[in-house]
Amino acid sequence: MKRALKITAVVLAVIVGALILTVGGYALYVVLQYSRIEDHLPLEIGGKKGDAIEAGEELSALTYNIGFGAYAQDFSFFMDSGTMLDGTKVSGKYAKARSKEIVEENTRGALSAAKEQNADFYLFQEVDTDADRSHHINQFRYFYEDLGDGYAYTFAENFHSANLLYPFNDPIGKSNSGLATFFAYSVISAERRQYPVDKGFAKFFDLDRCFAVHYLSVDNGRQLVLINSHMSAYDEGGKIRHQQLALLNSVLQEEYAKGNYVVVGGDFNHDIADSLHAFATRQEVPEWVYVLKNEDLAEHFSFAAAKNAPTCRSTDMPYEKGVNYSVVLDGFVVSDNVTVVSVENVDTDFKYSDHNPAVMKFILD
Repeated sequence: MKRALKITAVVLAVIVGALILTVGGYALYVVLQYSRIEDHLPLEIGGKKGDAIEAGEELSALTYNIGFGAYAQDFSFFMDSGTMLDGTKVSGKYAKARSKEIVEENTRGALSAAKEQNADFYLFQEVDTDADRSHHINQFRYFYEDLGDGYAYTFAENFHSANLLYPFNDPIGKSNSGLATFFAYSVISAERRQYPVDKGFAKFFDLDRCFAVHYLSVDNGRQLVLINSHMSAYDEGGKIRHQQLALLNSVLQEEYAKGNYVVVGGDFNHDIADSLHAFATRQEVPEWVYVLKNEDLAEHFSFAAAKNAPTCRSTDMPYEKGVNYSVVLDGFVVSDNVTVVSVENVDTDFKYSDHNPAVMKFILD
């Protein structure tokens, strides 16, 4: 009996020791694999070399977070949770797209919806190049092979994670993703700017946030500074987002002081259109929704956003129109030497992503 107990204890000790070594070894791997992409990183400009922009002509820009091709209407995301108006708690389920075919369908669908707008500038976020979560489909290749003949383009990486085993039932795996920007006009230069991010454990799971700054010639000797931005979403208390906004504002001020035109498009992960209660829902306003107003921007800048349709839906449950909470997180910031002709959100009914595109028509004064 004593011998059997001793053997059992040894076996258990070996198993526990192996688990500790495995978990510790994996944690060490994640820490050692983690690195931030450098700031002020020059971006390669590919595709067509276009002409200079004519001041006074009407231009158009589209911004669209394509959600790495995973967010079909029946998709919910494991990191999101919410509360229904009757108090029922709901939580998302998946970390990865449910199939390669779904990623292909959503990627092509998002691209088709964007192209229908015939924009001069396309600003896309959450575009994967090689990721387990999107079944290793190079979405950027889809985009530049389709748009590349008529547009110049850049790609700014903002997510390059180690092989993440969380959540255990559907691990995220390894990811490479970023911002893809396309231009019908010639781009002089471009660089990747690094946003501040959480320095705690959450940094291993959140994007390595950034914004891409592009300089384009205007025929009056000035430049259009076009920025593609994707700010943080999971930031309790808003501390990191405050730091990110401060950095973006400093760049806006610097470029405006040079006499440049400045347009920022992207996913701000804030309500930028006073839309907290603008759309029908059976859910409470989520805790992650923060509000940004013109007063939060640098002097001479303002938001250009629309409320004809929402641009983001809750992902704590599959999508059902009028049930999921929805809000406007996507749009533009413009300097006061840019005249906004119109802004409209394209209502795709969230068929291809948890976001809808936003389109702005504008003139450089």
